[in-house]
Amino acid sequence: MFRFIVRRLISMVPTLFGVTLIVFLFVHLIPGDPAAAMLRENAPKELAARIREQLGLNKPWFINIGEVNCPLTAGKTATTDGGLFMTYHNCEGLSTVAALRYWQFKLDDPFDSQYLLYLSKLLRGDLGQSLVTKNPVADDLKLKFPATIELSIMALLVAVVIGILTGIISAAKQNTPIDTTSMFISLAGVSIPIYWLGMMGILVFAVWLHWVPSGARLGNDTEIQRITNLYVLDSLLTFNGNALGDALKHVILPALVLATVPMSILARMTRATMLDVLNQDYIRTAEAKGLAKIVIVARHALPNAMLPIITVIGLQVGGLLSGAILTETIFSWPGIGRWVFESIQLRDYPVIQNVILVIALLFVLINLLVDLSYAAIDPRIRYS
Repeated sequence: MFRFIVRRLISMVPTLFGVTLIVFLFVHLIPGDPAAAMLRENAPKELAARIREQLGLNKPWFINIGEVNCPLTAGKTATTDGGLFMTYHNCEGLSTVAALRYWQFKLDDPFDSQYLLYLSKLLRGDLGQSLVTKNPVADDLKLKFPATIELSIMALLVAVVIGILTGIISAAKQNTPIDTTSMFISLAGVSIPIYWLGMMGILVFAVWLHWVPSGARLGNDTEIQRITNLYVLDSLLTFNGNALGDALKHVILPALVLATVPMSILARMTRATMLDVLNQDYIRTAEAKGLAKIVIVARHALPNAMLPIITVIGLQVGGLLSGAILTETIFSWPGIGRWVFESIQLRDYPVIQNVILVIALLFVLINLLVDLSYAAIDPRIRYS
């Protein structure tokens, strides 16, 4: 078991390295300029160039192998822009092919590039600073990540409890109106877009019925002592009943909306797995012995059907973390999903890169825990 865990942890290193490389490339391919996004529409181009230089955005993306020096064209402003491997000087208004005609090669520091600087900071545990707010990304992450974790945990609890129970009941009542109705609802849950369901939930339960708030994590007049930044847990730890009720009222609607897709997937997967198990010979033997239906399902069928269900649960946890962007944006939930959405609009590269890296790390760790849980559920599985 120990060797298996060590091997899996070592295999995480190239996986996460690949994530940093792919995310860095795709983030920088997003159209737009962070410096221009930080300025007014009619701001001078010299100011944008100065900001790019201050933020290091004029450096090459990967390996700095040289420069392309172009003659200053009449009426053009001198700029310094970073390409994939080279820095372009005074090339504004010229295509890459035209710029290469004036190529004057100059070997620079090969490690003076945006990606390698980001990677070196990451290895030191430095997540960098936000290009927009200038706050350390790690500090903002400590504040916003617990909000996403709390929302995802609540959504996962709803999805697991309702989804697995629905799947078990549908399998036990196969081809009955209960089975047909539950599978129709689960199919609708997978098909309905989250943004539409979220807006309809706000309209019905917040605007019309006034049962729950329309957004945020707590009311303005609710005070809470923050220990873990998980408001429900902090309310329990401090025995603050008022804050607990307010936190649950705020989290229940976005959690239900976020849980819709994984709950539907779990219901359909549980039904399919249970039907396969219920047709096995040992189940028919248990029925011939006169055991009650509930005993057969709970003691004999469900444990043998749990392995694929556990796998789906592990995959859905990663999906909840990454799929919270729409939910958090609709419900003004101050988590990492909404943070990433706003950062993409502002081209805030350090925030986007590091948040996606954290989600990838959690996804890999969750998959490891899922694999380890197989041995605990099924005694026939051993890791050596």
